[in-house]
Amino acid sequence: MHRLEYFPVTFFAVVMGLMGLALALNAAAPFSPWTEILSQGVFWSALGIFAVIAALYGSKLAAHFAAVKAEWQHPVKLAFFPTFSISLLLTATALLELAPAVAQGLWLVGVVGQGVLTIAVVSGWISHRSFEVGHLTPAWFIPAVGNVIVPVAGVRMGYLETSWLFFSGGMMFWGVLLTMVMNRLVFHDPIPARLFPTMVILIAPPSVAFVSYVGLVGHVDGFARVLISLAYIFAALVLAQVPRLVRLPFALSWWALSFPLAALAIASFLFARLEGTTFHLAAGFFVLLLLVVVVIGLGLRTILGLIRGEILQPD
Repeated sequence: MHRLEYFPVTFFAVVMGLMGLALALNAAAPFSPWTEILSQGVFWSALGIFAVIAALYGSKLAAHFAAVKAEWQHPVKLAFFPTFSISLLLTATALLELAPAVAQGLWLVGVVGQGVLTIAVVSGWISHRSFEVGHLTPAWFIPAVGNVIVPVAGVRMGYLETSWLFFSGGMMFWGVLLTMVMNRLVFHDPIPARLFPTMVILIAPPSVAFVSYVGLVGHVDGFARVLISLAYIFAALVLAQVPRLVRLPFALSWWALSFPLAALAIASFLFARLEGTTFHLAAGFFVLLLLVVVVIGLGLRTILGLIRGEILQPD
């Protein structure tokens, strides 16, 4: 492929967004059955795109190992490596009802990959390398988000203790990183324009944590309500940043908008289904509609960027 050396690991965020959309559409099915048909179409499209991106990045790993190593050593891109294992976990979750055996195999690979990558990324953060405050963005939440995704399918497969293990680790890292990120946002220079869309990732950890926690305990309790409420609070904070977001030039980091919206929609539909609340149902459909518009827009803009040669460029 032309300029394969510059094919970034951040492309796996595209898979996360598309798989998230498929799962969000499926979560809406109890209230609107036609979304299940759309969910299947989006899923198979996402699976095909996942295969292409994985093949291209695998080719880059084989042909341009130095470029992959440079990404691993990059203070921002380092956090995006777990998007691969997260994509596997999301794929397994989407396949759970269609092909349980395949889903379990993918989930196990994803869990091992997520565990290894989390330890490796955190070890990279606390290694001898010198990180600056400006390197810290909400993208650093990605490894934590991956850990709290594990129980979504893991509990249904019977891996209860493994699910609790990853959930606990993810919640711990989320709490630590949230403190660091808020300190960076309040007391230091603004996040650069190219990375500013990662602000939307603030919505993802509490949204995914709500879905996983409800799966682990089997019902909505006070802590579950805290988690989904936090998701809405962060969504409101992100909404206040929209005027700045719409003025920014396109970059692959814009795909950071997609998965957090999907997670919030899924959490809203789950709460509405279990508690029968009209507000959460309306919020779920509103966020789902916004997610569809965002994914279509991002998809078209990504294709245009590839045609124009704007994306596969050295940093």
